[in-house]
Amino acid sequence: MIHTHYLCALLAAAALAGSGVAAAEGPLPGPVPAAVERVIDGDTVKVRATIWVGQEVDVAVRLAGVDAPELFHPKCAAEKARALKARSFVEGFFAGGEARLYDVHYGKYAGRVVARVENGAGKDLSSDLLAAGLAAPYSARRGWCSE
Repeated sequence: MIHTHYLCALLAAAALAGSGVAAAEGPLPGPVPAAVERVIDGDTVKVRATIWVGQEVDVAVRLAGVDAPELFHPKCAAEKARALKARSFVEGFFAGGEARLYDVHYGKYAGRVVARVENGAGKDLSSDLLAAGLAAPYSARRGWCSE
């Protein structure tokens, strides 16, 4: 299995192979097909991304643009309850297991990337989490305990 810290470089190389275009430093636009292996919490999933014919990589993907309640280090019982609802929502969202990644770029934590993620039906997870009230825009991060 390929190490996850090579994901963006391999995806960019695969997308540009034979095109005569030099690899860019910016995000990989996608789509990158993937299978959801596990839902970690409301804004992070573990996927197996297909980066080339016969080449797959396992990587944690943080959803771009949203912040869901903390599941593993909640500040209060209400946050934990919302985090469990968010994770359950994401599990249902990916019931078919199919995903596509867009605008993939390195995250601030080793081994994780940040991306927009859609399910097999083409629905955007971040948008659906926001509409369900289970996440907030990342730019407007807030505490979950005051509600």
